[in-house]
Amino acid sequence: MALRSPTQINPERVEELTRRELASLNARTQGSAAMYERARSSLSGGVASSYQLRDPWPIYLASGEGATVTDVDGNRYWDFHNGFGSMVQGHAHPAIVAAVRERVALATHFAAVTEDTVIVAEQLSQRFGLERWRLVNSGSEATMDAIRIARALTGRETIMKIFGSYHGHHDAVMVSIGVPYEQIGDRDNLASLPYGAGIPKAVSDLTIPVPFNDAAAMERRIERLAAEGRTPACVIMEAAMMNLGVVLPEPGYLQQVREITSRHGIVLIFDEVKTGLAIASGGATERFGVTPNMVTLAKTLGGGLPSGAIGGSEQVMSVVEDGSVYQVGTYNGNPLSMAAARASLEHVLTPDAYRHLDRLNDRILAGCEEVIERHGLPGYAVGIGSKGCVTFSPTRILDYETFKANQDVAVTELAWLWNMNRSIYMTPGREEEWTLSVTHTDEAIDAYVQAFEEMAAALTA
Repeated sequence: MALRSPTQINPERVEELTRRELASLNARTQGSAAMYERARSSLSGGVASSYQLRDPWPIYLASGEGATVTDVDGNRYWDFHNGFGSMVQGHAHPAIVAAVRERVALATHFAAVTEDTVIVAEQLSQRFGLERWRLVNSGSEATMDAIRIARALTGRETIMKIFGSYHGHHDAVMVSIGVPYEQIGDRDNLASLPYGAGIPKAVSDLTIPVPFNDAAAMERRIERLAAEGRTPACVIMEAAMMNLGVVLPEPGYLQQVREITSRHGIVLIFDEVKTGLAIASGGATERFGVTPNMVTLAKTLGGGLPSGAIGGSEQVMSVVEDGSVYQVGTYNGNPLSMAAARASLEHVLTPDAYRHLDRLNDRILAGCEEVIERHGLPGYAVGIGSKGCVTFSPTRILDYETFKANQDVAVTELAWLWNMNRSIYMTPGREEEWTLSVTHTDEAIDAYVQAFEEMAAALTA
């Protein structure tokens, strides 16, 4: 992508528009305000997850159908949030609804394997090229168990992750995520910083962060750790970073990581909770042509029901099969979740569906780039498969350091408000991206681009 000399955005204009849009959204969501007052007397903060918080109140939803959602005030939106990227199938997809309706009448839970679980594992093995699978209930469970398996296989305790990447909410990976720019540390000695309270320093010290898109820095850190007798058990990473908007791997980077980890006997885990089944049939593993030792999945897998999966080579998963690792969970392979996942894999996320998603994403990216070019905005559009975003930065983002140094936070926050007031439901947070579904249409894409065009015009007037 070619970055041009951008127009200087007036911060006072951004503040003015933000105040206006905030007042408008608050006026349109008084039902959510009332729900918040009710909810916070029993739900901590009025929400089920801290990522659902919003000041002055969260937006509470009532229903979803296809590519749209409706809030408790009756406001209907094109859904580009899609449950933090989970609903690539769209809401209430007929094939998934039918499968769950049929299954629920046969019993909702056994803590035993059903045929659907076997078929899901077979499908995932074919799509990702990894022989053995286990099912879990979330992305956090998937990454937690994957790391335990890697530690058991190698007999090592230290793990390595990408600085700024999110891999779930268990202690080992709640490290070096959203931290101030000045605390990042030297590129060859990035800081292991707990993400929030309640994480023991002894645990966070076992997690070593390295920068994305810098294989040489990764290898230097591995070699230093090896000299200390601390060769990592695993490198856990997203093949494309999906919580700084979208940051794609530079050409050759993933291949270098694959070679480095193999040479040092380190288990390479691709965290595909966001990319798996969302950017290609075989996720980032297929899209970038690099096969890791393990893959973790969740989000898109269950078609809206809680689910996750861990895939690994026969060698890696041997420590599960021989009983060394207790990979357990009462709800693992829950019949409802597996019925939904099977229906999704067999009838929804088909080759035609991925062609549709690629076409729509090409359309939205091209539309946003044209708006950026015409108005001279400091930013660029980037995406892959069902995922994408506009990154408000005058320079291309390569990793967490360049993200923190260059992203325009104020404009990003304005963009969320602007979209919500124009019936475009977006994921809150300046780190997030859009997620398309198979039910999105050209009309939905054009509505998004039109809203962006209006904001660009207002910013540069």
